[in-house]
Amino acid sequence: AEDEVALFERDMKEFWVQFKISYGTEQNNQTSALRDLCKGTIEVLSEKWSEKLKEEDVMIEKIQEYNNEMLQQSKYIAEKEEQLTEIKSQLNQEEKQQKDLTDSIQELKEELMKKMEIKSSKNEAVRKEVEEVSKSKALFKEHLGLEMRRIHDDQLQFIFRHIDHENPDKPYICTLSINEQQDYEVTSCTPPLDCIAEFQLKLRETNNVSAFVANVRKAFTALLYK
Repeated sequence: AEDEVALFERDMKEFWVQFKISYGTEQNNQTSALRDLCKGTIEVLSEKWSEKLKEEDVMIEKIQEYNNEMLQQSKYIAEKEEQLTEIKSQLNQEEKQQKDLTDSIQELKEELMKKMEIKSSKNEAVRKEVEEVSKSKALFKEHLGLEMRRIHDDQLQFIFRHIDHENPDKPYICTLSINEQQDYEVTSCTPPLDCIAEFQLKLRETNNVSAFVANVRKAFTALLYK
């Protein structure tokens, strides 16, 4: 805008020079009036261009303010995106922990179910063995002097008599139970037998209580000949 004003002033000066040459000194008064008119016109134009330049400066300031505001918004968005990324990462970790916990719970459930199945199976085996032994209880007691009792903590006590011919009523006692691992366990043996651990292991392998009872009686009988 300033270049256009300067160009206009230069053109007006050239016009003045040409006009002065063409019309001579006799036209000085008219030329002076024309010059004043041109000067006034230039001043009006200069004032308009100055106002326009001020408006452009205001516009530039507004654009700069807008750019600054956009920069602040960009920083704000970047911070929120970073926070969102952290939240997503935490959620992913929590989901993984939840999955691991769920898997662990499922494994524990499966392990518990297996133990319950084993316990149920062994309990059923014990029940059948007890039924089988109970059927022969009267026969054993009559001919072999064997008596069975269920005592505290669901232990099964075997009382052997007719072993010592000199003292047929002398009791030889062996007590059997099922431990927390659902295995057979000899909790007491009177008098003690060196081979009772071997009998216990065999019983755990076969679940054959009748064979265990027979082996224990033989071992008690063998004590008399040592």
